[in-house]
Amino acid sequence: MTFAEQVISFHRKLKPNWKIPKEIGLIYPFEQDETWEVFEAFYHKYFSDKKQRTFLFGINPGRLGAGVTGVPFTDPKILESVIGIKNTFHKRNELSALFVYDMIEALGGVKKFYKNYYITSVCPLGFIGKGKNVNYYDQKDLQEAVEPHIIKNIKTQIKFGANMKVAFSMGQGKNFKYLKKLNDQYQFFEEIQPLPHPRWVMQYRLKRKQEYIDEYAMKLTAAIKK
Repeated sequence: MTFAEQVISFHRKLKPNWKIPKEIGLIYPFEQDETWEVFEAFYHKYFSDKKQRTFLFGINPGRLGAGVTGVPFTDPKILESVIGIKNTFHKRNELSALFVYDMIEALGGVKKFYKNYYITSVCPLGFIGKGKNVNYYDQKDLQEAVEPHIIKNIKTQIKFGANMKVAFSMGQGKNFKYLKKLNDQYQFFEEIQPLPHPRWVMQYRLKRKQEYIDEYAMKLTAAIKK
């Protein structure tokens, strides 16, 4: 199977039947047929090969990006204007996606980037509470409830064709700490390196955005030379 076929097969098997704290809702983007259409079109476009890629792990899908399109850090507007996949979703940008695609452009554009890198999430489905995104680590009971899904997610996805020498956490705080703890336990990769989370950059360090894009470019370029 190609990398794309494995990604699609994995996500086809995800079901919105997780047992999580009752006050938390599960973000499952694949209820709509159009989400499957654009999701499959995206992966067939960039991942229809058996090439190994370096993995970047976000936190979990958010309600305005991957929670709509199914594609990590890719909102409906970017999906159409940058990727070229038309869709009828509400065209609004998501902050993290804006940073990620500026970073991708700095690394040579989408075709070159996705040939070498695969963006995924520590937790494959997202969460919502009181109308806002919730991270898997925000509540101890939520983290404990979804940990089996997280472990299965990582174990399965690295078989797609991962660079086992290094992977990246998109988030230098709790996401990195948790992913590193799991990696120490299960030895998924030889090394986990932290990168600043795109939303953190856009919300709190916008004036220094280029500095963080340069950090991504330097570390990601070095990773594929190992």
